Amino acid sequence: PKADPPGRTPLLEAVAAAVAALCLDERVAPGGPWHEDYAAWLDARMRKIARRARGAQWRTALEVEGVTREVDGCAARAFVPGPVDDVDPRLGRLQIGGTDLERDDPGPPPPRVPVVWVDRTLEMSVGKAAAQVGHGVMVLMAEMDRDRLERWIDDGFRVAVREADPDRWRELSAAVSARAPGVAAVVDAGFTEVAPGSLTVIAVDQG
Repeated sequence: PKADPPGRTPLLEAVAAAVAALCLDERVAPGGPWHEDYAAWLDARMRKIARRARGAQWRTALEVEGVTREVDGCAARAFVPGPVDDVDPRLGRLQIGGTDLERDDPGPPPPRVPVVWVDRTLEMSVGKAAAQVGHGVMVLMAEMDRDRLERWIDDGFRVAVREADPDRWRELSAAVSARAPGVAAVVDAGFTEVAPGSLTVIAVDQG
């Protein structure tokens, strides 16, 4: 709602959890009803689009197949992927712009929870950051072994999202370059907002 907008950090954390929950949903497994669409998305050049909705628009969007997560009253829904030029009309009419929110100060991330660090210097809108955070969770899940993944699922896909200042970002980038275990980065293709090849988020598994 315009009068009571969501917090930036909990909204991004809800996005991360929703994407993780969809990717690990039994319906995307072979034989599941979402498998073909999901597999086709993974095999193609993946695009990630964030849209905003409220009131009746949000309730209508919930009719489209997907997974919803809430963090501190902020709700995000990840939808079963499909071709960009064949978006469900209930989603296609939603606005992409106008997703920016004031920055907040959530404090340090909790221990033993995966953290998706966002490069603050890129000044990404919330919509752009949401797409990158969702991708960051995906690449981090690929770094987890099965036992760690099961523990994380049992913990409800809790994810922390934080912005990194230049000093921390240098440390994180060094960990990426060193191929440190439990660290994964997203390199953006540069379609919107940032230059091609930019590191947008770096995800770290603290578990």
